[in-house]
Amino acid sequence: MGHTISIASGKGGVGKSVVAANLALDLARKGKQVVLADLDVGGADAHVLFGHLHPTHTLTDFLTHRVERLDDVAQRLPIHRTLRIIPGTGDTLATANMSYSQKTRLIRNFEEIHADVIIVDIGAGTSYHALDFFLMADHHVVVATPDPTSVLDLYRFIKLAAIRRVLSMFLMRDVMAEGLANRDYCSVEEVLEVAGKTDESGRTIAESTLQAFKPALVLNRVSGRARVNVPQLKKLLKDYVGGDLTLLGEIPEDPAMEQAVRAYTPVIQHAPSSPAATALTKMGETLLHMLSTPSTRAA
Repeated sequence: MGHTISIASGKGGVGKSVVAANLALDLARKGKQVVLADLDVGGADAHVLFGHLHPTHTLTDFLTHRVERLDDVAQRLPIHRTLRIIPGTGDTLATANMSYSQKTRLIRNFEEIHADVIIVDIGAGTSYHALDFFLMADHHVVVATPDPTSVLDLYRFIKLAAIRRVLSMFLMRDVMAEGLANRDYCSVEEVLEVAGKTDESGRTIAESTLQAFKPALVLNRVSGRARVNVPQLKKLLKDYVGGDLTLLGEIPEDPAMEQAVRAYTPVIQHAPSSPAATALTKMGETLLHMLSTPSTRAA
């Protein structure tokens, strides 16, 4: 199994799937065997961004056991010989609302995918499915725009992911499970307090788990008038979530992005010299360095 990179957002419509598709192609061009897995359950469209309009298999085939191995769903894209895609679910109610057993089988099968890098496009929002798919990865990327509602949803997403990360880790420790499982939490601090009361070492373990949680931020559609105070956001997340946020890169507002989507081609292929393509290619370089760092997957 290669490195897994999850890409998520707290709010829909911020360009998350476009970022995932371009980074997948860029890493393939940089010599990696890449699989792009679309886990935007119920709203899958990553294959469309490559003009792959009629995939032979989708995630639905795996979830319904028509295909037993997830790796067998991955199909090569003509755009590059080392890039494959696992198209997301079809438009069925059953697959859009997969069961817990389906989810655990899906997560387990990611370990058997043959690739150097697996990029997982996660559905927007804070459902348990989205959070668990996000946290299963080795490296975590979140996408937002400078829009205030996007930044607020980003903070909410990272906070809930941090809470879910701590709970998932403790639920594997029988001594902690009963004290932590059957509660609803509004803040990371509340989880830390309960963990400390349940077990002498609980708070220390929880804090260590959070310190290892270091999501990387991609800011999309940045312009002179629309920017984010990244240092302030990093401080806010450090103070209230406990983990560090790094800036993977900023993608400027660029009409080439929309033109590429309409052409069913990633912008790094459609307009390689455009400002957006240049920013995404630079992010690909940063990701390669990221892959050489220790995993941040929850223990």
